Amino acid sequence: MDFQQIQSVYFIGAGGIGMSALMRYFLSKGVAVAGYDRTFSSLTEELAGEGAAIHYTDDVRLIPETFKHPDYTLIIYTPAVSESHAELTFFRTQGFEVLKRSQVLGLITRSVRGLCIAGTHGKTTTSVMTAHLLKQSHVDCNAFLGGIPKNGANNLMLSDHSDLTVIEADEYDRSFHQLTPYMAVITYADPDHLDIYGTPEAYRESFEVFTSLIRPGGVLIMKSGIPVTPRLQSGVKLYTYSGSDEEAGFHAKNIRIGNGAIIFDFEGPSVQIADIRLGVPMKINIENAVAAIALAWLNGVFPEEIRAAMKSYAGVARRFDIRLQKENIVLIDDYAHHPEELKNSILSVKELYAGRKVTGIFQPHLYTRTRDFAAEFAESLSLLDELILLDIYPAREEPLPGITSQIIFDRVTILHKTLCSKEQLPDILAAGTYEVVLTLGAGDIDRLVEPIKEILDKK
Repeated sequence: MDFQQIQSVYFIGAGGIGMSALMRYFLSKGVAVAGYDRTFSSLTEELAGEGAAIHYTDDVRLIPETFKHPDYTLIIYTPAVSESHAELTFFRTQGFEVLKRSQVLGLITRSVRGLCIAGTHGKTTTSVMTAHLLKQSHVDCNAFLGGIPKNGANNLMLSDHSDLTVIEADEYDRSFHQLTPYMAVITYADPDHLDIYGTPEAYRESFEVFTSLIRPGGVLIMKSGIPVTPRLQSGVKLYTYSGSDEEAGFHAKNIRIGNGAIIFDFEGPSVQIADIRLGVPMKINIENAVAAIALAWLNGVFPEEIRAAMKSYAGVARRFDIRLQKENIVLIDDYAHHPEELKNSILSVKELYAGRKVTGIFQPHLYTRTRDFAAEFAESLSLLDELILLDIYPAREEPLPGITSQIIFDRVTILHKTLCSKEQLPDILAAGTYEVVLTLGAGDIDRLVEPIKEILDKK
């Protein structure tokens, strides 16, 4: 289908963060946009306010007539949607052009200079940081992001003069293999999505395939020490980066942490930028910032622009997001849903609030991830002073026999731990005493944050 001929686009799985950026892209082009999602959310509400018609029941009769003409309607779906989905089946059997989100993103970005950030974790923050650095400079950029920036923009950014395009490169379902990066970053390659890949080796191999897609003459910036062997085309430059290893090509040094601030110096080949202050003072953000600064600097952003933009960076919604901060109690919301992410988040909180009791409320995401990493989850959660563990959020999956939050709970070694449902949580919180509370997970725990805040604010 010629994109110039598209008059309407229908999305199946409209509420996903990646899908929403594409919806906003087509809305910006004046195209009619509609879609289905299983659940109402603040994001789908925003999209409806921007002009998208969204419904929440899988029913072909609810598809607007405007979107039932295969000659000029494009169908975009997320692989998280079941193959038996009635609307998806209808469009496939009626001769519509039906593409995955990753295929469409690949087509849109093929004619631009894509700055593609991939990795098990850190990719959303690094992508948003990179876009912020470019947007706050004379260079500018477009961006398709997997998180909502807190600096006032949304997850789609457009430019009228720059073809640089920041893209969060998602490894789920090998989606990032649809991209042709101009420059790429790989943050981590810790195994995940084993329901798709089967083995850790296959997961890491997918990142190696991703490196082979970088255009000749492009750049790969890879975290120092990760177990990925690049397969680079001719002329692609390879750099390493690190938040602590001064042997890496790009790195931080002279790191100063204290009084609620993190300041460091950035060094790389032919560049030194002193006294960079992190707008979001989380220790893991040092290495995220090093990768983002490296991308920005390689694309012509001036050191003084980098310094000012990093200081003004406000973070990403649900990424170490401080929701309540009083003298006696703090509430932080974080998207962490992989054992390594949990470990980094918990250790950062304990360092920032040393000497205070840290309570974590964690909602596991996916039965398969819980099955594959139960021991690792328990090890990370045992770093807390107190744990409240919720039931598994299934997302796209059906239950697996014997796989519940209990298999994590039984392995957690701390004394103060509670296993409960979402419905039981308010009463438990109302009865307890807390100092620092950390909500964790990628499911629908975000909908509990405001009620949790209201309970804690009364203490």
